[in-house]
Amino acid sequence: MLAFATNAQAQTIRNDRISVTVDQGRYAIQVFGEPTPFASGALRYQGAVKVVSVKDAVFGKGRAINVTAANGAGESFQIFFGLPFVLHHSILVNTVTVATVLNKVPLMDAALELGAPADQLVALGTGGLKPLAQTGGSYAWLALANPSTGAGVVGGWLTHERGSGVIFAKLDGGKANLEARLEYGCLRLDPGQAVVSETFMIGWFADARLGLEDWADAVARHMRIKLPPMPIVYCTWYDNVHGRASNAKAIAELSSFAAKALKPYGLACVQIDDGWQMGDPKGNGPRKNFSAYNPNGPYPNGMKLTADALKADGFTAGLWLLPFGGSWNDPFFAPHQDWFVKKADGKPFDTAWGGTALDMTQPGARDFVKGEIKQAVHDWGYRYLKLDGLSTGAGVQPQYVNDSWKEDNLGEAVFHDPTKANIEVFRDGLRLIRKAAGSQTFLLGCCAPQNMRSYAGVFGLVDGMRMGPDNGGNWGAWKKTSPDFGSRNYHLNGRIWWSDPDPIYVRTNIPLGSARCIASWNAISGQMISLSDWLPDLPPERLDIIRRCIPGHGVTARPIDLFRTWPPQQWLVTDQRPGHQRRDVLGLFNWSGQAEDFSLSLPELGLPPADAYVAFDFWNGMLLNPFKGTLNVPGASCRILAVRPLLPRPFLISTSRHVSQGILEVKKEVWNAAAKTLAGTSAVVADDVYELRVVARAPKADWSLLKAEVSPGDVAAGVTITATSANGLVRAVIRSPASRDVKWTLHFEPGHVAEGALGFNTWVYGDNWVR
Repeated sequence: MLAFATNAQAQTIRNDRISVTVDQGRYAIQVFGEPTPFASGALRYQGAVKVVSVKDAVFGKGRAINVTAANGAGESFQIFFGLPFVLHHSILVNTVTVATVLNKVPLMDAALELGAPADQLVALGTGGLKPLAQTGGSYAWLALANPSTGAGVVGGWLTHERGSGVIFAKLDGGKANLEARLEYGCLRLDPGQAVVSETFMIGWFADARLGLEDWADAVARHMRIKLPPMPIVYCTWYDNVHGRASNAKAIAELSSFAAKALKPYGLACVQIDDGWQMGDPKGNGPRKNFSAYNPNGPYPNGMKLTADALKADGFTAGLWLLPFGGSWNDPFFAPHQDWFVKKADGKPFDTAWGGTALDMTQPGARDFVKGEIKQAVHDWGYRYLKLDGLSTGAGVQPQYVNDSWKEDNLGEAVFHDPTKANIEVFRDGLRLIRKAAGSQTFLLGCCAPQNMRSYAGVFGLVDGMRMGPDNGGNWGAWKKTSPDFGSRNYHLNGRIWWSDPDPIYVRTNIPLGSARCIASWNAISGQMISLSDWLPDLPPERLDIIRRCIPGHGVTARPIDLFRTWPPQQWLVTDQRPGHQRRDVLGLFNWSGQAEDFSLSLPELGLPPADAYVAFDFWNGMLLNPFKGTLNVPGASCRILAVRPLLPRPFLISTSRHVSQGILEVKKEVWNAAAKTLAGTSAVVADDVYELRVVARAPKADWSLLKAEVSPGDVAAGVTITATSANGLVRAVIRSPASRDVKWTLHFEPGHVAEGALGFNTWVYGDNWVR
């Protein structure tokens, strides 16, 4: 329950987990059971201190300590039951007789105590994982952790409406220090005007990964984010035959092929990239008139015709554009110079590659953007929009590639409405796009590191976000970008947006093991998968990689070694949904070119207690006997292991449908001890060779398979099942002429110990495989 204590020296509020005390111009934040505060510092304002009740529309009832100075400025600390953070904001007041403009506003400066020497701590932020002494500023969130335990402090901005929240960590006199600061660019306050700042959150966690996830959950709750299903997308940009926007003939060929080869497995959208639009070809960056297609370009008969053809093949049509960029010197824009953001000297605010910033406070510019979006979505039929160059809408210069905090002169842009701050203008523009596109259109932001103001600025207003820069169609380029940016933002995925780490590649210039690693990393980490290989030319074994990695598994995925290794090499996917058997899939990714032994700590995985575990290696198609210790992973490759405790009866450990090995498609698994049957229901893809892998080992002897069957309804629909058994592993293959839910049953009888049988007590730990 919530409570507070008051005495002459201090004011304290607390909930079920955390407390805040304000005393003699200082604050201290402490977790119950810990001997010392984990964060403390001086108040920003001196004045009257009062404890009050508060109520939040999302977090419910709580308590606050309000500090109010004589001039009305102040700050507030708030706590709510069930929320493991302290919320902090300031009241900003203009006390002079003329209007003033605020830019950089400090909010919290905290000395941290994490129970370990500060020089041993690491900081994880939007710039990646670094030792505390080497870290730079981070946008929106930051975690400081003890890498040996994973415990640490997580700070993050809850709101992002007018200010761009940044966080800095540093060593200060041998101590860890955290500073939260707001950067408004141009927040104008009239004389006597008061505004409430954005809200910052801070908390301590025994597992800082869970703290990052809790922060993202809180932001999603506050913004009432409800994400649509994650799409699997084909993007034309990196197509190794056509590339860029491709062309109408090639798209028709690709769509026809993919409708048969990949749509049944989950491919849902085909997106056309840069090159279809009109605009000055000599301008700054790509052409920027998205109100019309180029009649001499790759789609001479118009964009609607291709969208209709994609829809006829069962795909959502997708389109790339820069919504907030124009070209001031393009003849098309000559009569509309008033549409553009200005510099202080009155000239158009032009940005490198992103173009001249369209002013989302100017009615004409707003109408133009709204018209472009409505035409693309409602007239032409594109229900997936890739919105590139987003930072242009905030009136800032690109800094590609930018991830840690970097000075960008936020506030130098001059908007038509001077009362609007940069992020406020940006978010207004995104709201305009959402309203014009409609709630059923998937909006993909692209991309955060062009300028990180477009990172938190899009929270709650897009469905997906490119977190990193362009990768590339080879192993070396891909591994430098996608695992890096995808891992550092993993906690946002599925909560605040669907994270897009740019396409996967399985083309033949990439070794097979590396292609499997690329696709498996996206699939296991649960992030968006987009394709950009020319699909009709892929050999069957390359197409099969894609089939086994789409669609998304939709359950919790978490890097195990987030604070120790960069990029993380071990990921765990866990399915604990009600009504499902628990399933754990471990992904081991070797980013180096040499084979490496991976040390596995089973307790660290959080697996249920057991005397022994068995695992199935997906790509090798083999069962790993009870194991512990280390596993060897070839260079530039991966191992994807389904792991379950060894049971005294048969159980399903893996399937062939997807690298998540049953998580995606197995809807039911039931062991009937009396009948000695293992039965289940699987969503099977038409004409796919679907294999169930069942462990039939026991401490004393293997179980014997008597019969495998599917339901009478499935038999009538032409479904077949065949099964083989060897060395304690049953493989049952199901074939169906149509995609459907298949009910299957395997009948067993207990085995008998045979002379020379491999008993449990003689199994060898380590790489001991059976086919």
